[in-house]
Amino acid sequence: MNDYLLLFDVLTNSQLVASIVRASLLIFFGWLLALISSKGVRRLLQKRADDHYLQLWQRGAFYLVLTLFLISALHELGFDLGILLGAAGIFTVALGFASQTAASNLISGLFLLFEKPYKLGDIIRVGSTTGEVLSIDLLSLKLRTFDNLYVRIPNETLIKSETTTITKFPIRRLDIQLGVAYKENIERVRDALARVAHANPLCLDEPKPLFIFQEFGESSLNMQFSVWAKRESFLDLKNSIHEEIKAEFDAIGIEIPFPHRTLYAGSETEPFPVRIID
Repeated sequence: MNDYLLLFDVLTNSQLVASIVRASLLIFFGWLLALISSKGVRRLLQKRADDHYLQLWQRGAFYLVLTLFLISALHELGFDLGILLGAAGIFTVALGFASQTAASNLISGLFLLFEKPYKLGDIIRVGSTTGEVLSIDLLSLKLRTFDNLYVRIPNETLIKSETTTITKFPIRRLDIQLGVAYKENIERVRDALARVAHANPLCLDEPKPLFIFQEFGESSLNMQFSVWAKRESFLDLKNSIHEEIKAEFDAIGIEIPFPHRTLYAGSETEPFPVRIID
């Protein structure tokens, strides 16, 4: 009798070891096949979708294949899949009630997925944060700022906040705010600014530069001069054209005044006495 029990234990243990080995092989080959499927999806959709959707399809294919093999491995080990699925459903419902923020981010991520306000590689500004879009996921968006910081922004914040996509269009307008002394001729100032824009190779001829007289300021005549540039040349233009305007104004004698005030007490008032002490 003891011999039969010993033989039964040996057979049972060998079956358990065989199940573990088969489950391990299923997980290994599932992981390998998931990688191959992910790369295959990328090759198939590379010319049909942008980087954002390629990334989502790759991840979806990878986790779908891997999940199927994990389920097969659990079945091989003798787990009841019905019980596991029921427990997973209960856990998901409990997690949803416990984490309403995550659910809100998930729903917001779906809205962003269908709306497509930006794509991978775009430069966007959210509040005070500006950076390059690295990843658009279902729960959050990842940015790399210009000083090389990694920023994670929840999707709910993106839906509720004003978001600016800086690289959406191929050209941008640079608005230059400046002031000149009251003694200057506005037409002369306009001509000087036009010469600067025409001489700068980064300024576009179309749309044409725009000159706007804004107001009579406290210390200057305030105006706006706007020029257009290609998106990739915007920062270079911003750095160069201010120096060129200053050089042109200095060359032809146009004064850019500093803030000052004149004290005036009426025509009948005597001048303020000034005494010089050696």
